[in-house]
Amino acid sequence: MTQLDVRDAAHVGFPDGSLDAVRVRPYGRADGARLRGMSSRLSTGSLYTRFFSGTPRIPDHHVALMNGLDHWDRDALVALLDGEMIGIAEYCRDADRPGRADAAVLVCDPWQRRGVATVLMRFLAQLAGRRGIREFGADVLPGNRDALLAVHSLWPEASPVYRDGLARFVLPLPAARVDTHR
Repeated sequence: MTQLDVRDAAHVGFPDGSLDAVRVRPYGRADGARLRGMSSRLSTGSLYTRFFSGTPRIPDHHVALMNGLDHWDRDALVALLDGEMIGIAEYCRDADRPGRADAAVLVCDPWQRRGVATVLMRFLAQLAGRRGIREFGADVLPGNRDALLAVHSLWPEASPVYRDGLARFVLPLPAARVDTHR
């Protein structure tokens, strides 16, 4: 796999070659419409497992949060295929523990279980590590088998703590050179 310089766009090769045209790049302010457009390719189950509530589409307040990224304490990467957003991975730094950030991923149903989430999380971890983040926190619904498998594919030793009806993970990031540019 090629290394992503997130200041530039990158084309990503997937193991089975089926998504070789997927492009991963930072979320941009003009991506709000693409993010909203993902809703039509998400099942109610996918929306529920990401937002932990029964929502018929990606919530407007979430789109507003993404449009207000500062690209330091809160950032996101997107996977694009033929100009459509098929996945997004984001982190939000914990203000009380600056070395930690909560992370989340959302991939459109037709592209789930094909490596999109794994690629996005690898690049997101790389980006976050360069910004001084040492670990991700991730909350997963215990019934979300795909997310649990994805976490374990990247962090084989990860073991959740079950609290408040969630599987809560602490996921250490590899040591990285810290980027001092904001």
